[in-house]
Amino acid sequence: MNIREATGEDFDRIWPIFSAVAAAGDTYAYARDTTREQALKIWIETPRKTLVCEEDGKVLGTYYIKTNQAGSGDHVCNCGYMVAPAARGRGLATAMCEHSQALARELGYKAMQFNFVASTNEIAVRLWTRLGFATVGRLPKAFRHPALGYVDALVMYKWLQS
Repeated sequence: MNIREATGEDFDRIWPIFSAVAAAGDTYAYARDTTREQALKIWIETPRKTLVCEEDGKVLGTYYIKTNQAGSGDHVCNCGYMVAPAARGRGLATAMCEHSQALARELGYKAMQFNFVASTNEIAVRLWTRLGFATVGRLPKAFRHPALGYVDALVMYKWLQS
């Protein structure tokens, strides 16, 4: 497994992952019918960096890193991670999150914050907790899950400096 910075050509291989995750509607607050053009802006153009996790030349996962807030909050980054449905359960999200924390430190960030984690995304909540993130906020019924209705969204945070 190799994690590297994405190039413009990688979006063709990221798009199937993004579209599957967005269409499911159970982990991200993106519109379930997000267009390719919207996804390109969200995942490639807006972040500071976008990376891909690949194996044998096939993109199995992707993540972005960006500054969470401007000005006095620019020492905190935000990341988003997506894994291809067929590649789940292989530790890719763990590898990408660990990689993103090292990259965040290299880029000068002092902390990482996940702004809107669906509380029903138990795999992610368990993983982020295991990797040292604390739940610092709960937004009651802020996420509209396609099957479960309104559920809480969590704000998770980790100070990256020793």
